[in-house]
Amino acid sequence: MYVLTVDQRGSRRDIDRVADLLDELRDAPLLRKFERTAGDEVQAVSDDSGTVIDLVLNLLDRDNWSIGIGIGPVETPLPAQTRAGRGPAFEHARIAVERAKNVPGRIAADGADTDSASDVDAALTMLATIVLRRTDQGVEAVALARAGRSQAEIAAELGISKQAVSQRLLTAGWQAEFAGRALLHRLLERADR
Repeated sequence: MYVLTVDQRGSRRDIDRVADLLDELRDAPLLRKFERTAGDEVQAVSDDSGTVIDLVLNLLDRDNWSIGIGIGPVETPLPAQTRAGRGPAFEHARIAVERAKNVPGRIAADGADTDSASDVDAALTMLATIVLRRTDQGVEAVALARAGRSQAEIAAELGISKQAVSQRLLTAGWQAEFAGRALLHRLLERADR
């Protein structure tokens, strides 16, 4: 299982962004939906590494969140409310989000298998480095590529040439993100065994 604990950065100097985040992520395919746990923090539970990766990339694009991923078992049956959940994955998520607040990529993972969790953590840091260096134009082009649009479709939607789309995706590190997603998927699955 994977528990995501996500804490708003700089919330004392910023508006409360939790309600908007909960609204925007309400349809994410999770075992337990994102729910406010305390103050400016939200938490969710998933059993699918692909969903976790999609959510991580979505949150990194937002630039307002520290993200912790806890890997491991949870007590079952899961309670109806996310915040009532218990088990090692919840504890690991707490450790991870606290560490995420002090690392450049603002994302961290923790789990019982420390070697596997460390590998996930390293892959997350590399992926975050790619994502966080994107320009607004790169973010826009990658979002369309993530949605499965072809370069020709992206060009038509953005009103630019196909060559300009190709350049934006190259500069934004789309191929590296694509490879990083595959690596992260394998590492998350291995860490959750």
